[in-house]
Amino acid sequence: MQSFHHLKLKAFFISILFSGIAINAQKGIDAKTFYKHDKYLSSDKMEGRFPGTKGNNDAAAYIKKYFKKYGLKEFNENYYQPFKLFVKQDINKVKSDTVTTQNVVGYIEGSDPDLKNEFIVIGAHYDHWGWGGKGSGSKKKEVIAIHNGADDNASGVSALLCMAEELSKSSIKPKRSIIFVSFTGEEEGLLGSKYFVNNLPVKKEAVKVMLNMDMVGRLNTEKQIYMGGAGTFPDGVELMKKLGDTSGLHPVIHAGEVGGSDHISFYKAGISVIGFHTGGHPQYHTPEDDIDLINSDGGALVIKYIYNALIAIANYNQDLKFINQD
Repeated sequence: MQSFHHLKLKAFFISILFSGIAINAQKGIDAKTFYKHDKYLSSDKMEGRFPGTKGNNDAAAYIKKYFKKYGLKEFNENYYQPFKLFVKQDINKVKSDTVTTQNVVGYIEGSDPDLKNEFIVIGAHYDHWGWGGKGSGSKKKEVIAIHNGADDNASGVSALLCMAEELSKSSIKPKRSIIFVSFTGEEEGLLGSKYFVNNLPVKKEAVKVMLNMDMVGRLNTEKQIYMGGAGTFPDGVELMKKLGDTSGLHPVIHAGEVGGSDHISFYKAGISVIGFHTGGHPQYHTPEDDIDLINSDGGALVIKYIYNALIAIANYNQDLKFINQD
């Protein structure tokens, strides 16, 4: 058992470490805005956002429009990072087995002369399973119907856009630069995030932490937000606990248990990560994952919590070093 003096000393250093955390009201993050984005991205006209389809491209254009509106900067004079993806021919009305799709990427430059050369990534995938069917990952392969993916993962993208808006309105920018990225091809095997990590727009050593949001729209009655990977950077678990104190949420924090979404691509490359979600449900990968089941008020709470984590990490007072949890 640790001595009282040791515990008191540790608490003092943690308070110093997190003294730069500003937990604000975030007037720009609200349930109405979250719902607006989710409803659009999960509407039938997007046809389930399958890579290579008009719906997927329209979703990318929607994300790009808001990245530009909120003043995010481009890498290589383009918000799109295009790449080719193999899909089974004739699935989801895709006419070729090789399609061109794109990650959507932008960044906000940090305010510190030195630390702005380090980058925190916040991401969420925007693709889903289209019309489903035998060649897809649908849980109801016998049903050919639009898989709108309101939770998976229109919710994560909606959260991403709310955060971009909030940060664009903030008069005080964080010390480190922040990259906002919406991945495609996640459902086919994290293909968009793998491509991004293998073709980073900055030096790999400059990317310090990646925060990922995948299915954050169905906060339960216990108000639990789940996360894995909090132990992959120094004092990450302590930070996430502290941020939970005034969040109105009950964070379920794992140092390891990194999970199975796009942040895995970063973790395997030796980059610290946290993956956030609000839990599974019977509508996962079915045509029933629709907007009417989204908890918009809960989504706003979740976004505020993750946004505070993003800003705290971007302002971290110590070196952000990768800690392997395998």
